[in-house]
Amino acid sequence: MPKGDTDWERLKAMTDEEVVAAALSDPDAQPLTSDQLAKMRRVSRVKVLRERLGMTQTEFAQAFHLPITTLRDWEQGRSTPDAPARALLLAIERDPEVMRRLLAEAAA
Repeated sequence: MPKGDTDWERLKAMTDEEVVAAALSDPDAQPLTSDQLAKMRRVSRVKVLRERLGMTQTEFAQAFHLPITTLRDWEQGRSTPDAPARALLLAIERDPEVMRRLLAEAAA
């Protein structure tokens, strides 16, 4: 739990109805309408991974031996990774430094 002035015991004691009422009373945190939700786009898991690693598209593509155009297509939703690419992305997600090292050694 985050540290600070929050009374966590009081919050834990609240019923679900009280939590919903408190959330709805906050003018800065109103639920989205159906129209607003319909206009939202999901962020690509590939993009989330790349950004979590703090890499540009070019850096990610070079480090993991991916064509930049393929990476862009995945991130922009024009295509989706096939099974082998999903396996590579999962390995990158689990241990990016090991994958970077293995791919660099394979290229040498």
